[in-house]
Amino acid sequence: MKTDSTNHPRAAVQDDSEQCQTNADHVEYVGMRVDETPVVLKLTEHERLSPDRSLDLVRHSPAGFEWGYTGSGPAQLACALLLDYFDDESVAHQYYIQFRNEVVSQLVCGGPADCWHLTGDDIEAALGGFQDRHAPTPDGGVASTSLPVNWSVVSRADRTVFQRQDIDHYVVLGDGSEEWLIILCSQGDRAYPAPLDHRTLPVETDPAPAVQELVAESNDLIEPDEEDT
Repeated sequence: MKTDSTNHPRAAVQDDSEQCQTNADHVEYVGMRVDETPVVLKLTEHERLSPDRSLDLVRHSPAGFEWGYTGSGPAQLACALLLDYFDDESVAHQYYIQFRNEVVSQLVCGGPADCWHLTGDDIEAALGGFQDRHAPTPDGGVASTSLPVNWSVVSRADRTVFQRQDIDHYVVLGDGSEEWLIILCSQGDRAYPAPLDHRTLPVETDPAPAVQELVAESNDLIEPDEEDT
């Protein structure tokens, strides 16, 4: 959506109300580009969504929000949306990577107003989908000299699972016909692990460095207790 650079982004949305209408009884967010700058508004409150509060929780993109792919800007937006909607830091921190991967990465500006919409119902449906997945948990395991002390390794016939001891994070190493698929996932009471990040590598490549990267990413997302470091 093109606007005059002197217009405030909020005014630009309100002027185009026929294209970006919302029910005042329901939470709705809208995203657009104003002079090529990503802008996200909470229409029900007539406010611009700021990254400031989410930056106190996770610091992926101090420069601001983005959407339409998996990256630092979309991660910051995912965290900000969950934090604003649920007003719960633990919920935002636990689910923002999944929310980025499955929702924010799919947002596209379109329609007459050249914007995207996301309702509270959309957000709750996505979180409900994350929480409804269940799968058996690998138990036991032995320490690995190549990983931090809060991780152990469990060998299976068809895969190797690296299991974090202090929270429900796992790195699953699967041997495909042409490539390694290495997935960092969070499980909890979900029957199918919710993916947080992944790597794919040719089968002739040593997967150990990629496993170590995902283990470090997990420890960066949620820092281990001091006695586990």
